[in-house]
Amino acid sequence: MPLTPSIVAARATAALMTVLCIAWNADVPAWFGVAYMNEQYLSTILGLALTTVYLTTRIDGEETDAIPIWDWAIALLGFGTLFYTMLEMPALIDSIGERPMILTFIGTVIVVLVMDGLRRSAGWVLFCIIGVFIVYAMVGHLVPGQLVGSEISLVNLMQYIGFDPSAVFGTPLTIGASVVILFVFMGRLLFKAGGGAFFTDLAMASTGRMRGGSAKISVVASALFGSISGSAVSNVATTGVITIPLMRRGGYNKVDAGAVETIASTGGQLMPPIMGAAAFLMAEFLEVPYVDIMVAALIPAILYYGSAFVQVDLIAARDGITPVDDDIPTTREVLKKGWQFSLPLVVLLYALFFLNEEPERAALYAALSVVIVGLVRPYGDNRIGWQGIVSCFWETGRATTELILIVAAAGFVIGVLNISGLGFGLTLMLVTTAGDMLIVILLVAAVVCTVLGMGMPTSGVYVLLAALVGPAIIEAGADPIAAHMFILYFGMMSMITPPIALAAFAAAALSKAGPMETGFAAMRLGWVAYVIPFLFVFAPTLLMNGEPVDVAWDFVKAAVGVVFVSVGIVGYMGRLLSWLYRIGFIVLGGAALSSLGPIPNPDLIGVAAIVCGVAAMAALVITARKAALPDEVTAGPKPGS
Repeated sequence: MPLTPSIVAARATAALMTVLCIAWNADVPAWFGVAYMNEQYLSTILGLALTTVYLTTRIDGEETDAIPIWDWAIALLGFGTLFYTMLEMPALIDSIGERPMILTFIGTVIVVLVMDGLRRSAGWVLFCIIGVFIVYAMVGHLVPGQLVGSEISLVNLMQYIGFDPSAVFGTPLTIGASVVILFVFMGRLLFKAGGGAFFTDLAMASTGRMRGGSAKISVVASALFGSISGSAVSNVATTGVITIPLMRRGGYNKVDAGAVETIASTGGQLMPPIMGAAAFLMAEFLEVPYVDIMVAALIPAILYYGSAFVQVDLIAARDGITPVDDDIPTTREVLKKGWQFSLPLVVLLYALFFLNEEPERAALYAALSVVIVGLVRPYGDNRIGWQGIVSCFWETGRATTELILIVAAAGFVIGVLNISGLGFGLTLMLVTTAGDMLIVILLVAAVVCTVLGMGMPTSGVYVLLAALVGPAIIEAGADPIAAHMFILYFGMMSMITPPIALAAFAAAALSKAGPMETGFAAMRLGWVAYVIPFLFVFAPTLLMNGEPVDVAWDFVKAAVGVVFVSVGIVGYMGRLLSWLYRIGFIVLGGAALSSLGPIPNPDLIGVAAIVCGVAAMAALVITARKAALPDEVTAGPKPGS
């Protein structure tokens, strides 16, 4: 885009968001003896985010480099209101009990501008969902049954959800403004320094020479990239331009190529150490260290990507897809050139695990190490330079603007739940309806997460559902981390579940396949993500919660079950499988997986399923090899020749 006045102003406000986030987490105000409240910081960040949106996005949601005069006016109104709020925050908080009219004005401006900014940046779906809750707050006292709410005046509603520290300036905005911005900044620096090229080359070197190497490159590269980006769509856009054409040249059809990239990119939000904004929000909601979330996410992520890896390997064997024929480097060569990119990861993990630092401070240290690496020893021709570092500031602010508005709007929902009593009513209704049947609540939550998540970012889905159905799942007996991980998984799966599957649609645009075809193929390849959440609710050992022996045994049962089902879905094990064999493997895999749940004699069922499945696989492979021997003998020299 040309550098018009609105673009220059937007870059300035976006860069200032990043600068203030760094200063806030580095305790710069304390250096100068300035008392700066958390709510003052949040109001400043929200004001800058609103200004950035109105300077770059038209009323119809399209980005532009030239905005009309009224958008300039709205941007100034938003910035001015939030800047005034920042300056007067201590006095305004002290006056909450008196309900002055200035709070009504501030709250109304914040609610209206955040909602419109949300509509412009995130679309109508989330806008309508948040709007329903705001409308409910005004008419909830007229709703019959258990969902009846308290009677609330419009003035009190605007003052509460638009200003109160437990609503708009609550936990979601705190995490977005304090933690997520820094991790995005670290990721931007990493890719400016050549981290993206390093991850892609490492994936290509480690898997490209294998059978079906082009798809395995996609799985590994997207897992590595997604662990840093935490965004499914941006992951597809970044790695898909390389991996999808590579898969097409390798022999995968366009639907499978798009589907593989979709599931590989979507799973990046599940892969430690960086799992996207939702994981940081989860740690704050549960009041546990972020390290606990990382550890809990490890086994499910291994099962997810392990399933993808097995399936693309079996598809390659079934369809005769060969390794990548490009001149690819060796793993040793790539690591020799890019070993330095392990340093930021080491710094991040050391700060989290050994220094017990908060995630935002750990990200700050890691970002500093990336700058040093990028300046001293970049990867290839990707020297970051000071101009690149400066651009990372405004790129980070621009990339996180939508998230800031989403979490601010999520604060409205939390405010409505608190002030109206709807949160208690929803929990009571779900628990009363399902009784003691946890599985019923989980099924309802899975459907709600998937439906509400269509067209919405995962972080927005998570915040909403964590407030709406999270308490009911926990009340029904689920472990809190398991309950919230369940919500995260099904919120994420909206990215690949038609009819609105954003990651699948992005991949389809690159593979030239039908969007719906790609979405359904991604559902087939990503089946494990629809099953594993139910398993770790009933078997928290899959979240590293339990004795090491129990964790290891349940992981083995889950891993073997995943392999069996994957074999049945692809329909190949040494040779093409009949439908009878395919159904048999799916049943055996299902038995191994169900042994993790509350069933009689789970270990006996698990062992029996594993033994039968392994025996069947061995028999098929041996039979296939024997069938190939006559051809090999025939192809060789004849006796006496």
